[in-house]
Amino acid sequence: MVNRKTAKWIRKAHRYLGIFLGIQFLMWTISGMYFSWTDIDEIHGDQFKKEKPKQASFKNLMGTAQLKTLQPIQTLELLEIAKEPYYWINETTLYNAKTGDEKKAVTKEEAQQVANRYMLNDLEIAKIQLVDSVGPHHEYRGRPLPAYEVSYETRQNLKSLCGG
Repeated sequence: MVNRKTAKWIRKAHRYLGIFLGIQFLMWTISGMYFSWTDIDEIHGDQFKKEKPKQASFKNLMGTAQLKTLQPIQTLELLEIAKEPYYWINETTLYNAKTGDEKKAVTKEEAQQVANRYMLNDLEIAKIQLVDSVGPHHEYRGRPLPAYEVSYETRQNLKSLCGG
């Protein structure tokens, strides 16, 4: 049998724990309903992106065997940066697809051109800043740094990130 003082403490702890968990479940329910009723594309900010960016095409690209890379190629992607073709190899290194030279970093101007390619033309850029570290809760976590954060003049505080 539990003594009177311990029983009172248990009832009180149970009451406060119930209030805490009840508020937590209420917040989960409200946020779940919000995300169920809200268009996911609006949450992603897809209304600020161009429907379909103009697809670039290139001629006379180097083969991967001609690149000056020492690492074996596991992943390969062809990217356009400022109207120039680049191979994005192993999600770590950029190589110019015409010259084979390694690109050390993307410039601020190139990041602006990449952002302009994907975002609506009527958006005005407020600032562009280099991001070289992010916290564990940042949207860009897990991706290569440095990168450029392009901020736009919108009431939604719109930002896009371009690899650096």
